[in-house]
Amino acid sequence: MRAFVTGGTGFIGANVVRALLARGFKVRALVRPNSDRSNLKGLAIELVHGDVRDFPSVKRGIEGCQLVFHVAAMYSFWVRPRRLLYEVNVDGTRNVLQAALELGVERVVYTSSVAALGLREDGQPADEDTPVNPKVIIGDYKRSKYLAQEVALAYAKKGLPVVIVNPTFPVGPYDIKPTPTGQVIVDFLNRRMPAYLDTGMNVVAASDVAEGHLLAAEKGRVGEKYILGGENLTMRELLETLSGITGLPAPRVRLPYHPILALSYLNAAWCRLAGGTPRMTPDTVRMSRHYMFFSPRKAVEELGLPQTPAEEALRRAVDWFRARKP
Repeated sequence: MRAFVTGGTGFIGANVVRALLARGFKVRALVRPNSDRSNLKGLAIELVHGDVRDFPSVKRGIEGCQLVFHVAAMYSFWVRPRRLLYEVNVDGTRNVLQAALELGVERVVYTSSVAALGLREDGQPADEDTPVNPKVIIGDYKRSKYLAQEVALAYAKKGLPVVIVNPTFPVGPYDIKPTPTGQVIVDFLNRRMPAYLDTGMNVVAASDVAEGHLLAAEKGRVGEKYILGGENLTMRELLETLSGITGLPAPRVRLPYHPILALSYLNAAWCRLAGGTPRMTPDTVRMSRHYMFFSPRKAVEELGLPQTPAEEALRRAVDWFRARKP
């Protein structure tokens, strides 16, 4: 069976490609002509040049494939021009799903995000059914992922056999950019984190997320969402875990919210004028006020999602980042 993967050069996509190959699938990956292909080096896969924003190249890539894994997305809290987030995350998703519908594929797995889900006001772990208020979504990234998920749900109603997966905060190998989550680990390893913001997240092994994609294709119910998550940790707990793994000291200073928010707006204004990317954007500071705790129970019970301990997931990430360091 042949599987088509978008975003295969990226963090989650590279893990999905390897999981597919390990299961004996033939893999075709959509790659942009100027993309960094180091994550796919040496893999026995077929590469198709194209872009999710270009419908003809997407349809050409899907033709002859039975499964589609739409993993590609722009994961950043600082993109200029901002419209690129919507062109890639929303319009790109529509292109992939429309092509899959026209070609009659057997199953599509769309990689959404917990950024597209709601949070509980009491701080308890949210699930797939926690209501989302579109009016209070923070930032263009989260808004674009919410809108893209709505596109996927609409295509399910049209008859496309699409299953939605919502990864939490994956950590592990092949995070080459790195992602905002991986950047926390890199900053810790490089001793660039003298203090931290009080927040919380759900940490999951990238290998579990990849396996969750295949399980969703095999067992997932059409039109349903599945949180691919692991353990809920506060930022302090995450940093203490990294300290135990690496032997490096964890920062003890907790930054105050309002002064840091004000500084982030000043930094963002300067970056708009002078160019560059702010280390901490207003969106990321505002999001830190909410503990992003989630329950993967549905994916565990319905799909059999593995649950690698957070410490082991973080250890794998640390080992990979250290091995890459020149």
